[in-house]
Amino acid sequence: MASLELDTPVQYVKGVGPRRAEQLATSGVRTVEDLLLYFPRRFNLRRQVQPIKTLRGDEPAATVAGVVGETNYHAFGRRPYFECGLDDGSGWVVLKWFHGRYLQGQIRTGMHLGVSGKVTVFRETLQFVNPRWEVIWDPAGTNLQVDELLPVYPACGPLPSGLIANLIKRVLPEARRLLARWFDDEHLRRRDLPDRPAAVVAMHRPEDSAAWTRARRRLAYNEFVLMQLGIALQRMRAVSRPAHSLTVSEKIDRRIRARFPFDLTAAQDSVIGEISADLARPRPMNRLLQGDVGSGKTVVALYAALVAVAHRRQAAIMAPTEILARQHFAKVEQYLSGSRVRSALLVGAQRPGQRADILERLAGGEIDIVVGTHALLSEKVRFRSLAVTVVDEQHKFGVRQRSGFRAKGFAPHCLVMTATPIPRTLALTVFGDLDVSVIDEMPPGRGRTATRCVDKSQMPEVIEFVRERLAAGQQAYFVYPLVVDAGNTQLKAAQTAFEEFTSRDFTDYTIGLIHGQMPTAEQQSVMRRFAAGEIRVLVASTVVEVGLDVPNANVMVVTNAERFGLAQLHQLRGRIGRGADNAACILVAGSKNPIAAERLRVLTETSDGFKIAEADLRLRGPGEFFGTRQHGLPELKIADLIDDYKLLQMARRDAFAIINADPDLSAPQHQILRAEMLKAYGGRVGLIAEG
Repeated sequence: MASLELDTPVQYVKGVGPRRAEQLATSGVRTVEDLLLYFPRRFNLRRQVQPIKTLRGDEPAATVAGVVGETNYHAFGRRPYFECGLDDGSGWVVLKWFHGRYLQGQIRTGMHLGVSGKVTVFRETLQFVNPRWEVIWDPAGTNLQVDELLPVYPACGPLPSGLIANLIKRVLPEARRLLARWFDDEHLRRRDLPDRPAAVVAMHRPEDSAAWTRARRRLAYNEFVLMQLGIALQRMRAVSRPAHSLTVSEKIDRRIRARFPFDLTAAQDSVIGEISADLARPRPMNRLLQGDVGSGKTVVALYAALVAVAHRRQAAIMAPTEILARQHFAKVEQYLSGSRVRSALLVGAQRPGQRADILERLAGGEIDIVVGTHALLSEKVRFRSLAVTVVDEQHKFGVRQRSGFRAKGFAPHCLVMTATPIPRTLALTVFGDLDVSVIDEMPPGRGRTATRCVDKSQMPEVIEFVRERLAAGQQAYFVYPLVVDAGNTQLKAAQTAFEEFTSRDFTDYTIGLIHGQMPTAEQQSVMRRFAAGEIRVLVASTVVEVGLDVPNANVMVVTNAERFGLAQLHQLRGRIGRGADNAACILVAGSKNPIAAERLRVLTETSDGFKIAEADLRLRGPGEFFGTRQHGLPELKIADLIDDYKLLQMARRDAFAIINADPDLSAPQHQILRAEMLKAYGGRVGLIAEG
């Protein structure tokens, strides 16, 4: 085998060739480096073998190895089976697998095989029945006289784990020569980490489980460092541009607070203090505001916007849906009624003439606060002096959209908000370039929301309960996962439920239907009628997840609740309990799936959004929680965001220290990190400019 380098195509590794190279490529293994970093998913313990002649026939567990003789599949009889003989030179034994048709192409005459299992005697012949087995691809280079941890690799197409293990075994001796060290000995010693080449070797061939754990910790640290270097670079770029210093004097503070017909909570005051300090600096604010539904984030956002207006600058507030944008705009108009602040709404459904007028006034500085959807990201939208941007429900926008919104105007201060509580691990990853503020207190005078889970067979009792609440003057939501029947599913759709409620269950009440497929004007009409109390029962899809604020609606029934994520159910539940009366959320489940049951149990036991978010992350994983591709969350092959949180914190501190000292990663000791950054993330999210 010719001398190998990291970028050598894998087909030139002995035993691969063009055909196997194509098969390896299906799992992303294209070079020698890819092969070295293709790690086992688990290990099997292979005991040292004993000669077949020493078997007695009553061993509860034994391991032998030898050459496969004749193979046969007995297809007839009550229990068909596959069998073969195994000869190690000292004796032979029969191997038998019931229902083993699948082994016909895998175990062939002449193969070297190792087997482990219980030994019995059948008709005076020694046999293993349904033993564990492995192909010994390199008999001459395999020491069968010692216990050994055998790596089990994910298959690459038709290539089995054992063959992949043999290929990796051939290149593993080159690891120490080929793999660069990312950090010096002192850096590793202070963090109790092995060097990278040793860690890679131990991931494939650990001496014991402790050695594997130590190696895995090192490589997880590497992944976290690369991720946090990218985040640190994004943060440095965001705050390196100059911004307008917007100081908040006592006069400004007093005049803004006078616009709100209530006192702010202590939590709102605390967050406003953090935001005011950010706005006063000559660099852009870069802050994430977290708070449960109904905690008063909109008021805080409007406060920040009005600070910009007080300095004769402009502010923009962006929401993910037209429904939510219109509701924000209604709140802005309500609080600013009678003031000289000029506001406007910009959404995609507006008439061309109306839109052109708003764009002209924005560019001319004749609009102080604009509220809109992603339409605000259009290249045609220009501001005269944009100083504050607010992005609501940030997790529904991609990373590039957030960055594009920040780029409007001259270094605007940026506040992003979410009612989906962010677990601490994701706060350091998806939102790792932001400072974090939390509103952890609800406004006073709110009722309590009780949540219970029932089986779908109890739906008649649920209907009767809702009727009792309606008779008491309240309003109710029924939420469904589908808009219309899918035909091949057991799930009831919102449209079907609306028809049934209208003709049977709630004939004496006005029923409304709302979903995302309806025209915007029709959605707005339904919402207005529901808010006014004309509609007593609202049948809906998840379009009501954000944006509806109806204090008299204190009953919510979520059907097929097992189809929703925890965070989404928590958001839906936040639509009720917004007035002084107590509220009831009923989760109707139609599945016995244990994971779904665990999700619903968490929701019935706590209303703490952060506890719910942590449970959701643990149950679904980070890719599902927000959508990995949408939000730029780096793919982690080894590290675990939940279990490796302390390691993530350490890597974050190290990465930010590196970027603070060397913003371009241009120092000689950082060249390998820079190269790895470009290889991993640079081209995808533009973290570093090449050159």
